[in-house]
Amino acid sequence: MPGNKYNTNSAHIPTRVGRLLRERELRKSSKASQSNEAGDGNKGPELFEHEFQLREGERAGASYEEQFSGAAIAARALIEGSERQDGRPFRQRLLVVANRLPVSAVRRGEDSWSLEMSAGGLVTALLGVKEFEARWIGWAGVNVPDEIGQRALTKALAEKRCIPVFLDEDIVHQYYNGYCNNILWPLFHYLGLPQEDRLATTRSFQSQFAAYKKANQMFADVVNKHYEEDDVVWCHDYHLMFLPKCLKEYNRNMKVGWFLHTPFPSSEIHRTLPSRSELLRSVLAADLVGFHTYDYARHFVSACTRILGLEGTPEGVEDQGRLTRVAATSS
Repeated sequence: MPGNKYNTNSAHIPTRVGRLLRERELRKSSKASQSNEAGDGNKGPELFEHEFQLREGERAGASYEEQFSGAAIAARALIEGSERQDGRPFRQRLLVVANRLPVSAVRRGEDSWSLEMSAGGLVTALLGVKEFEARWIGWAGVNVPDEIGQRALTKALAEKRCIPVFLDEDIVHQYYNGYCNNILWPLFHYLGLPQEDRLATTRSFQSQFAAYKKANQMFADVVNKHYEEDDVVWCHDYHLMFLPKCLKEYNRNMKVGWFLHTPFPSSEIHRTLPSRSELLRSVLAADLVGFHTYDYARHFVSACTRILGLEGTPEGVEDQGRLTRVAATSS
């Protein structure tokens, strides 16, 4: 389900996604009936693979606590081997960058905010990892157009070790409701791209992708402002696929990881995305790319080899001598 997995509030499924999910259930019911009559022998291997990934994606979405525990393992891998110049171990500072902060913010006055931290999920997983101290960077989920409100919210969030990215309503509509939840989330769950009115869809896609890149750059600007030497930056999910590239352009020595909390589709499905190559190369700017299962990691490597023509290795993906490690937190 698209939305914020970093708090306990469920997001509403966008109209198009809801319709696609209902249509998929109808198709599955129809196929089940046909299967009972004719047997399963006529199914092609591609259909088998896609149905398996849909079921696995649904299972993956059923237990976020297990998923985020795996994500914490990936964080350990990202900071593994870090040490001071004098060789003494130290407690690493981790900048966790996600679309949403793990808080709910309600404005009580011109310069007053009420905050409630979320429980479970990524928050709980990271609190159990003692090798680093975390700072959270993300959108607070509210529109704050005035400087007084922004300063007050920034100050209140600082007490929760959170740093806000302020997105205006138009950016949120185009980037989050549009490109993230209308394009990427359905595609990553094998629901396909919008089919209505091809010309209108193309124009909409271009504006949404432009907003997606702009939003990712806004996240990068906030990270760059607060980054300190030896920090590790841990980017999360399909909302921020462009972020690793933005960060490496700012500082190529910055240690950056990116972790996906959804399925990653087969290369045949990913190939249908117009921005496929640009997004893949942006993710490959990270030092470590993490997935929940081996199959998702395998699909990512396959997309890089088949779409970008790069070389996949047992450790990850190699491009002109630079290796991006690819890891899975479970089999």
